[in-house]
Amino acid sequence: MKEDTIVEVKNLTKKFGDLLVLDNISFEIKRGDLLCVVGPTGCGKTTFLNSLTKLYDITSGQILLDGETVNLSKHNIAYIFQETSTMPWLTVEKNVSFGLDIKHVPEAEKKKRVEEVLEIVGLIDYRKYYPRQLSSSMQQRVVIARAFATKPELLLMDEPYAQLDVELRFRLEDELVKLWEQTGTTVLFITHNIEEAVYLGENIMILTNKPTKVKKTLPNSIPRPRDISAPEFVKLRNQVTELIKWW
Repeated sequence: MKEDTIVEVKNLTKKFGDLLVLDNISFEIKRGDLLCVVGPTGCGKTTFLNSLTKLYDITSGQILLDGETVNLSKHNIAYIFQETSTMPWLTVEKNVSFGLDIKHVPEAEKKKRVEEVLEIVGLIDYRKYYPRQLSSSMQQRVVIARAFATKPELLLMDEPYAQLDVELRFRLEDELVKLWEQTGTTVLFITHNIEEAVYLGENIMILTNKPTKVKKTLPNSIPRPRDISAPEFVKLRNQVTELIKWW
């Protein structure tokens, strides 16, 4: 494993009975990368993510984090789902600090981290609110702040903005980029939205349809903040689109 590599996936294969979903997938993720993964609808993107987190047992292959087999009791991995996963009985502040409480982070450090992430996602004034008092987009901000506050080695995001309208999605994408830039967290972001992948990703991995393979990984060197109408943005978006239209 290269020194700047944090995740190495070797010959990952996943079957459900006789159905082959993930077919001998191999790739690496560099430390501090924001990797977006896109592919045709139903190609197995969530299965792929669930295999990384061991929610599913893999049929064969290896998933290594820092050169070791992924072990959720040892490695600090955060997972953000499509649905908001706030705890309704806790305030915004308590939701964000929940993971830090579990890890017994010292009080001063915990307070510092919570303040930092609440500031970035614009929830300082809502710290005493409960999730039921917040919109869906604000609840998702709470979830994202909670994940970043724990300083995970790897953050997995499964289409977290899929249910939001375009304006809210762009706002949360900008906040995600700020958090990623400030923390250096390695992020693997699953999306079916090609424009979102080009807007967010430092690298874009394109998957084939089932049985799923890695078709290609494209670097994205477009300067930030990214303009979705810029010629280089449109060019890369079209390139990704054509690669997904493999049929």
